[in-house]
Amino acid sequence: MRLVGPAGEQVGIVRIDDALRLAQEADLDLVEVAPMAKPPVCKLMDYGKYKYEAAVKLRESRKNQAHTVIKEMKLRPKIDQHDYDTKKGHVVRFLKAGDKVKITIMFRGREQSRPELGLRLLAKLAEDVEDLGFVEATPKQDGRNMIMVLAPHRTKSSQGKVVAAPEEFDESIAAEA
Repeated sequence: MRLVGPAGEQVGIVRIDDALRLAQEADLDLVEVAPMAKPPVCKLMDYGKYKYEAAVKLRESRKNQAHTVIKEMKLRPKIDQHDYDTKKGHVVRFLKAGDKVKITIMFRGREQSRPELGLRLLAKLAEDVEDLGFVEATPKQDGRNMIMVLAPHRTKSSQGKVVAAPEEFDESIAAEA
């Protein structure tokens, strides 16, 4: 087997007995790094310390992950202005909190033959909250429902990332009906 020392230096090709003796003398573990290589590669290391450092790295990467929460707001195509303003206020609050918002327009009965009502309502809502968020997923008809996803604009803390531009509405949905 090929042996790699504790500092990453190449020891060379040695027998298993010699590698185990070297590991015992250095008070380290003999860990097989690449079993499929010809000859197999082993390394002298403190395996407990290696596992601990790997766990710390994993914990740190989880801590830095952004937890995306998707809130849902349901509307009807013939919504009253006051109700619309109330629902829009909820959407604004969700976007300010940094959450994505899934807007669902529920069609009943004959309303299903008029998807342009839903498109108009979603376009109006997207326009009303464009300073807080952008359209991440354009309106799509899904059976009796029409769905659109709004995402908040990036905050100053993550300014290094590129802010996605709002997508255009898909007018082909209205043409299909």
